[in-house]
Amino acid sequence: MTTPRHGNGAVPATRVLVCFHAHPDDEVFTTGGVMRLAADAGHRVVLVTATDGALGEVPDGLLAEGEQLVDRRRRELETSARALGVHRLEMLGYPDSGMAGTADNARADAFCNVDVEVAASRLARLLVEEGADVLTIYDPNGNYGHPDHIQVHVVGVRAAELAGITQVYEATVNRDQMSRLMASNPEWVAESAPPDISELGLPESEITTVVDVRAAMSAKRQAMAAHESQVGDFGPFLAMPAEQVEAAFGQESFRRHGGATGGRGTATLETALPL
Repeated sequence: MTTPRHGNGAVPATRVLVCFHAHPDDEVFTTGGVMRLAADAGHRVVLVTATDGALGEVPDGLLAEGEQLVDRRRRELETSARALGVHRLEMLGYPDSGMAGTADNARADAFCNVDVEVAASRLARLLVEEGADVLTIYDPNGNYGHPDHIQVHVVGVRAAELAGITQVYEATVNRDQMSRLMASNPEWVAESAPPDISELGLPESEITTVVDVRAAMSAKRQAMAAHESQVGDFGPFLAMPAEQVEAAFGQESFRRHGGATGGRGTATLETALPL
């Protein structure tokens, strides 16, 4: 499973997609469908997760006696990766930095504080080994300002430079689409104040690539369900009717790093990404 694509006997039509994420479970929201579709199309899919996810919130009583959250989240990630068709999973193992403004952000070994050149060199070696064709990272604000997500952008951009990867796509959230969905589904926020999404993702005008992933929704839901410890992230969506989940997650949005903006229509995997 870790044989470089460009070795002897490689199939020329096969491309390599590498998705770089911050924590176990992040892979589902913004690239789960693209990974599953790429795998179904015969391409090689590699998932790299930067942190151990040790600071994720976990429901009381879920962990067995003596079980550590990092061990549970690793197993959940492995299950999710199988559902999404991942051929190779790599966890860089950096300590989770926690949410913005928390004391954990100040730890010297937290991912948000690690030496960018060191972390980027680790990722670049994997990109070269795999002969990566496409790398996904996050937008510069990490979709919603999480320190680890922002660091994924910084490290990912530098790793692509070191490895000579030119096809870099920033996985993001279509802020305008989210506003429309919230307006048409008021029950999503009926029991609380509407969330501030003014800094969420990117405006539609800056998104260059939208992939229709409705054919992969079954796999995405399986991957969501795999992350049992993070029920706060996925629970509300798993309880939704299938058509609402499809409306929320049936498209995955990207901005081509260094590319022209201006928006485009929804496309298939083959016409949207260079795979």
